[in-house]
Amino acid sequence: MAKFRPPKYRRFGRGARRCQRCGSQDAVITKYGLYLCRQCFREVAPTLGFKKYR
Repeated sequence: MAKFRPPKYRRFGRGARRCQRCGSQDAVITKYGLYLCRQCFREVAPTLGFKKYR
């Protein structure tokens, strides 16, 4: 059995934020307090009221 070390708690930086929907740590959109990764944001953007103009 391999040794397991729990992940380090991060207070600031990119690794401190997680997506509220899927838990991913990369490409998290924090603007307007969304806290969604870009993939989840694309799925729920129309229901949140965001429109794509181009």
